[in-house]
Amino acid sequence: MPPALVELLQFLFSGLTSGAIYALVALGFALIYNASHVINFAQGEFVMLGGMVTWALLSQGVGLPLAILGAVALTVLIGLALEKLAIERARNADVVTLIIITVGAGIFLRGLTSVTLGKDLHALPAFSGNDPIDILGATLIPQSLWILGVTAAVMVALHLFFNHTLLGKAILATSHNPLAARLVGVNVNFVLLLSFGLSALLGAVAGILIAPITATHFEVGIMLGLKGFAAAILGGLGSGPGAIVGGLLLGIIESLGAGYISSEYKDAMAFVVILGVLFFMPSGLLGKRGTERV
Repeated sequence: MPPALVELLQFLFSGLTSGAIYALVALGFALIYNASHVINFAQGEFVMLGGMVTWALLSQGVGLPLAILGAVALTVLIGLALEKLAIERARNADVVTLIIITVGAGIFLRGLTSVTLGKDLHALPAFSGNDPIDILGATLIPQSLWILGVTAAVMVALHLFFNHTLLGKAILATSHNPLAARLVGVNVNFVLLLSFGLSALLGAVAGILIAPITATHFEVGIMLGLKGFAAAILGGLGSGPGAIVGGLLLGIIESLGAGYISSEYKDAMAFVVILGVLFFMPSGLLGKRGTERV
């Protein structure tokens, strides 16, 4: 292939890898927004906890599979505790108050992690080695395949859950009309609790998948959370398919911008996307089309 096309393919591989992580984080935002109309700005801390707790368990001699399961379980418990102890108690407060609570929860989790696990960078071992794979002249590391594969599997699992299980349909019903869902017997409080648990699970999985590539530390969730939020806005806040599309597009935009313009502006791309969508397309790419929400 011509060098220019190889370079473009390399940028696309990098963008899809990052975009898959952003999509997982954006799905977490969509889940909680649909269930409670709250934007959970502690979502980035769920990502951070996934990577940091996995590293902490590995450092104590726990095997990687068990460390991953333990980190996901602990992060889910923290997500459930956030909803039960903070959000539920302030259920009648206005949306701004609830958002501030999530911001405060994120700050608390970052501080607690820095005190208990330290402030150093930590990298997880790659799941299946670091030998690059050559594809049409461009290279792809095995961890990128793990990221893309696990993200695809999670999306398929969520689709099946929301469309083929009673509990998933109860969540969808609550997202569309909480009062009507309550009238037909749906336990809305349990649905909100479950949404926070699922959101925490998605964040933890994203944090574990990306840690072998970018390393993890107590503040890693700040930028990943903001980029996941930007992806959710781009796709249409509250739209599951939009979160996926928005995440992948944001990753590609970042990669192409860093490659063809300047890597110094890579992190700024997410904020440019947010401003552009808010100015010209407030409902996002899929927000106006009545797509099924998760």
